[in-house]
Amino acid sequence: MPEIELSAGRIEYQDTGGTGPVIVLLHGLGQNAELWRAVIPELAGFRVLAPTVPYGSHRYSMRPDVPLSPYSVAMLIGEFLKKLELTDVTLVENDGGHAQTLAANRPDRIGRLVVASCEALENYPPGLPGKLIGLAGKIPGGVFLTFQGLRFRAVQRLPIAWGVMTKRGVPRDMARSWLRPVLRQPAIRRDLVRYLRNVRRTAMLTAAEGLRSFPRPALVVWAAEDRMMPVDTGRRLAALLPKGRFAEIPDSYTLIPLDQPVALAAKIRAFLAETA
Repeated sequence: MPEIELSAGRIEYQDTGGTGPVIVLLHGLGQNAELWRAVIPELAGFRVLAPTVPYGSHRYSMRPDVPLSPYSVAMLIGEFLKKLELTDVTLVENDGGHAQTLAANRPDRIGRLVVASCEALENYPPGLPGKLIGLAGKIPGGVFLTFQGLRFRAVQRLPIAWGVMTKRGVPRDMARSWLRPVLRQPAIRRDLVRYLRNVRRTAMLTAAEGLRSFPRPALVVWAAEDRMMPVDTGRRLAALLPKGRFAEIPDSYTLIPLDQPVALAAKIRAFLAETA
């Protein structure tokens, strides 16, 4: 897997290569680029990149002198685009919300924005899982204990864990790749704790205000059965974007790349064709 050195540290990313239009896929907290493995083949013909950002499932720890926060991670994504000289990017995110922050503050390399069942507006941290992991970050040893529990399939299926995020479950090998870094590397846990302690409840509302002037096409696509990210949140987010449009995907919870990868890729393809 390619790697790139950024100001905060080393980042791994997947890259299909090619000369087609560029799509960059972003994952959420406690996940890595593997989230997108069933979507990427459905986007053949595009150059697709999927970085693993420092959300706890990254393999290389970040520099301790560099602040880690929702805002700094969003800016790190912008640095990733700049260092790879990517322009007119279709930036796609699921679950996390930092593409919104980047689009609101530094939209120059973003040609289109796709927000797929994400934390947004006042739903931040989102749902019970989001609030629990935020609490874990404030308790000594809380992050380690939380992720230790997620090793067990029965716990993964609970509504306080991934059970509220995916109807079909996280594949075993993918779950292991998500959990291994935070459980085995104290420096990765420290990164995640630093990040969690800098979360502010108003962060996504601030991003939304900036998105009111985002000048480029945006697609807000939501899981119709989402139990963590209310569908109404998606509709309201689409309405405030000047060139926003809204779509739903049936038979899916929050992690649409796991529950409905083909349908999500089809929505992205159609959106790019309509806005070419």
